[in-house]
Amino acid sequence: MSKLSQSPAILFGFLLLALMSATVSATALPEFTALFETYGPAVVNISTKQSQSGGAGPHGFSVPDLPEDSPLYDFFRRFFGENGEVPEDEIQSRSLGSGFIVTADGYVMTNAHVVESADEIIVRTNDRQEFVATVVGSDKRSDIALIKVEAQGLPVVKIGSAKDLKVGEWVLAIGSPFGFEHSATAGIVSAKGRSLPSENYVPFIQTDVAINPGNSGGPLFNLDGQVVG
Repeated sequence: MSKLSQSPAILFGFLLLALMSATVSATALPEFTALFETYGPAVVNISTKQSQSGGAGPHGFSVPDLPEDSPLYDFFRRFFGENGEVPEDEIQSRSLGSGFIVTADGYVMTNAHVVESADEIIVRTNDRQEFVATVVGSDKRSDIALIKVEAQGLPVVKIGSAKDLKVGEWVLAIGSPFGFEHSATAGIVSAKGRSLPSENYVPFIQTDVAINPGNSGGPLFNLDGQVVG
């Protein structure tokens, strides 16, 4: 057989090997759908309200003399009052975060900064139920808080151990970024035992999972469906 006649066969062989490699690579990727469907309902949305006391406006500031039909009249009255002072209890800040249910009777874990100084904490479940929560305890150093809602029969997560994680291991984050309903993002463990510049106590997990605003307090799952961070 001539070299010319062998070329198509060689080319076909290379193409076949490339297709087989692509198929093997695709099937080697982890599948997260079952994990999300099983434990997604145990992830909750958390919103908070915090009343801020009134106080004086910026130093030297005085409310301009505006006609009542001016579009800025209501703005200045709402935020600075008649005499440049913020009205008492007029402004409320809202914090949106995530959390996960650890017991069927309503104990929920989240980040401490999500519920810090909150006057009211609202927990929304996957089936659109809303509960008022109270803080059981929090630790700013590890940024962990435990809150409680009055409910029974709630879906729960499985708790794993971060010490068993390995660098390069696949992980899945579930949360409610931007206040939307559940979303899932996946990645790998990039490093373990990280510490912040001002913190040498808490061994943080570094991951390349996309974490969006509102994911704070949400769980990080390993492939066994256990919360590891």
